[in-house]
Amino acid sequence: MPDYLDDLRLAHVLADAADAATTARFKALDLKVETKPDMTPVSEADKAAEELIRGQLQRARPRDAVLGEEYGIEGSGPRRWVVDPIDGTKNYVRGVPVWATLISLMEAGEDGYQPVVGVVSAPALGRRWWAAKGHGAFTGRNLTSATRIHVSRVGKLADASFAYSSLSGWEEQGRLDGFLDLTRQVWRTRAYGDFWPYMMVAEGSVDICAEPELSLWDMAANAIIVTEAGGTFTGLDGRPGPHSGDAAASNGLLHDELLGYLKPRP
Repeated sequence: MPDYLDDLRLAHVLADAADAATTARFKALDLKVETKPDMTPVSEADKAAEELIRGQLQRARPRDAVLGEEYGIEGSGPRRWVVDPIDGTKNYVRGVPVWATLISLMEAGEDGYQPVVGVVSAPALGRRWWAAKGHGAFTGRNLTSATRIHVSRVGKLADASFAYSSLSGWEEQGRLDGFLDLTRQVWRTRAYGDFWPYMMVAEGSVDICAEPELSLWDMAANAIIVTEAGGTFTGLDGRPGPHSGDAAASNGLLHDELLGYLKPRP
């Protein structure tokens, strides 16, 4: 089995470059922000970071495909890099430090494309997390200054911490009642948002999290980090991996209960 460590090192190089670009424009008074057709914001920093990553991948991995939030898919083949240049753009443009660059390498297999490398870099928080298939998950400043992370061992919902991004979307899908019932059963709830709940699940500070509407670039890096940390990452339909258009992540022990509460109700 490939060890993917060269790809992981490259992902760190890409994240370093993106961090420099996004940090330089964070809280800039002249930051240009536009509204995309789906009514979500995109800043000049989103575009610049993705262009930077694409340029470096073209030089370092010219045969690999690239899928990014801002510029779509380019290339084809069994290896595909998936990039969210700024996950948490709404936070970024308002000066909230909870945002990150998400970089994943996905590889084609019997079950379709699955993530084999993931890096989540949140420079305004001073945090970075990463994983490669078969090598575990880590957090730290770089590859040589890292701590291995593992999900929690909390086995009861009454003792569990549940994180999410917002309430919007749950009602539209007929899941709000179950969502609210779940919040009443757990020990604690917090809406940290975006990538952060998944990283907290991976490092054991949160036990379960879920979101009702996501894109592949929102999930690919998170999925490999959570699973390599010993957790479970599926769609709300229970399908493993980041392909369901929504996500549920847990320490594994609580996953079935999590999905049970979040099933659509008549």
